[in-house]
Amino acid sequence: MTEKQQNILQAAGELFATEGYYATATSKVAKKAGVSEGLIFKHFGNKAGLLDAILQDGEKRIKLAYAFVIMQTDPKEVLRKTIELPFSISAEEYEFWKLQYKLKWELKEQPQDKMQPLYFSLEEAFSQLGYEDPATEADFLIQLIEGFGAALLKGQFADPDKIKALTLKKYGL
Repeated sequence: MTEKQQNILQAAGELFATEGYYATATSKVAKKAGVSEGLIFKHFGNKAGLLDAILQDGEKRIKLAYAFVIMQTDPKEVLRKTIELPFSISAEEYEFWKLQYKLKWELKEQPQDKMQPLYFSLEEAFSQLGYEDPATEADFLIQLIEGFGAALLKGQFADPDKIKALTLKKYGL
């Protein structure tokens, strides 16, 4: 990806985060990125193409984040690493993840297949650990970590380490 393409995506991300996807015109993205609007169309096709590139980057980062979880063979480690996942986001990445959450809510899109590998790993871990309803437990834990992620990004935890420790304890980890 060229520097200009990166500048375009950075500008689009910042504007989508502050003004919303629907309220952001490609002309505004071009001005913020310091490029012509035509260059946006050349590289991304249209505003939806910009959005798609941002969402694809998010999907790639999500898969990288949980890849080390699904590679675990010990079911307790699958649970531990899943619980630790939202707490491992570095502060430098908060703006990117805030944008992902904002877009998910604004666009009302939640492709379930993004999280399927993690879901299947959790379901298998809960099954191996003898939980009565592994599928529901997997759903519950994914929703829990999604909520933790949102709360962390909003700065709603006074002490995130206590929340993580409590959750680990509740799962006997």
